[in-house]
Parts: sequence; C-alpha cells; structure tokens
Amino acid sequence: MAKKTAAQNNRRAVIDDIRKKQKGAEKRRGYAIVGVCTLIAILIVGAAAYQPVKDWWDERQFDAVNLADIGAAASVCGEESYEASEGSTHVATGTQVTYNHAPPATGNHWNESGVAPLPMAKKFYGTEDRPELEQIVHNSEHGYNIIWYDETVAQDADEMSELRAIAAKFPGDSNFRYKMLVVPWLASDAEEVGSTFPDGQHIAFTHWSVDQTYIDKLTLAEGETAPDAVGIYQYCSEVSGAAFKTFMKNHPYTDSSEPAAM
Repeated sequence: MAKKTAAQNNRRAVIDDIRKKQKGAEKRRGYAIVGVCTLIAILIVGAAAYQPVKDWWDERQFDAVNLADIGAAASVCGEESYEASEGSTHVATGTQVTYNHAPPATGNHWNESGVAPLPMAKKFYGTEDRPELEQIVHNSEHGYNIIWYDETVAQDADEMSELRAIAAKFPGDSNFRYKMLVVPWLASDAEEVGSTFPDGQHIAFTHWSVDQTYIDKLTLAEGETAPDAVGIYQYCSEVSGAAFKTFMKNHPYTDSSEPAAM
C-alpha cells in the first residue's frame, strides 16, 4: 500500500478538524434548542401561574381583616326586595331554563350528582369557569347565599381581590353556615333573561327562602295565592363585606327549601 503523502495527511487533518468543528457546532445548536425550549416552557408555566399567585398575594392583605371590614360600608347596598318563587322543578341536565330575574334566586334547575348542585368546597368562580345558571340555582334551593358580580367588577382588580377575600372567609364543605358562592353575572345572562342589574348597581346578593315573614312581604293581586317560597334580592354599587355579613345573618341556610342538603 502506498504511503500517504504529507499533503494527503494535511488534507485529512483539515477534514477531521472541519468535522470536529461541525460536531461541536451541532452540539451547541442542540444545547441552544434545549435551552430555548426550556425557557419557553418556563415562560408558559410562569404565565399560567402568574394570576393565581398574584390573586393569592393580593388576598393575603385580608387574612387578618374581619369580613365586615372588607370592601365598602354596608350603605353602598340598597334595601332588600322580594319576588315570588319562579318554580322548583328538577329538569334534565342541559335543559335551558328561562329565568325572569337578574340574577335568579329561585326557579327550575338541573339535578345531577357531580353537576348540580355545585360542590360546597369551591366558593369562588371567575368568568372563565362560571357554571350554568341552572346549576347555581340548585345551590340556592339548598340555602346558599350567592354574591353575583357584573362585568364592571370583573374588570376591577381591587374589587375582585375583595370578593376572593370574602369567599375565603367561608372555607370547607362541612359547616353548613358557610353555604355561599361568589359567581359572575355575564353579558350573555343579561341577554338570556332580558334584563340586568339596576343602573349603578354591580353586585347582587340572592337567597331562596321559605320563611313566611318574607312571603308576607310580597304584594299579591286580589285573589292571588301566596307562593311557598320567595327570592330575596339586595343590590350594591360596590363590594361590601359588611352588607354581606348582615345578609348571611338575616338569611340562614335553615330557611331554605332543602336546608339539610349540601
């Protein structure tokens, strides 16, 4: 076999050096791709975690604050109003019920385990996970006091923090005195019902009651029979923990149609 010339050896060295550099470059590109992908993943996870972490951080300021001291004074809320029950029939899940009030406190509703009523442990809902009205109304039948907030409040970070803080004052799923929900009233709800909150009002408290005291407050037409239940409403211009505390005290779960049900 002929010996390689010096020129051939030099050429081989150059080729080997090029290949070595190419492998090094490919390795560096691989590291760069992994690094970029890792950074993107971190950013995605960080973005997803940002809002929950921010919400938690914002709510910490209310940890040592009494419910009555969260938000505005009770004077931002008007007098209560009373409306005859819109029904109490269980309808098939998925059936759309037409309600007459914004928001509904009573009415026909869904009844399916795991669907309606909603679990007691979860107290706060945002616009992205708001249950259907037919689910919420079933909770109302069980004695839940419900805070509804409109889109004006949904866009106010401070008031949303106050609402989350109020919900956090009622933890767990075993103390029936803590039956409450905080849920949004959506533009689509207003279109469906055909009305929305009174002008200037952005918060509503609702309760389903069978207390004769409130049934007697209804104005009935001559010859009209009094209903078995009544929807109780209170509207507020701002979030008020003080007003809701009074509402909870005046309208306990025990005066509802099905107080023993969770």
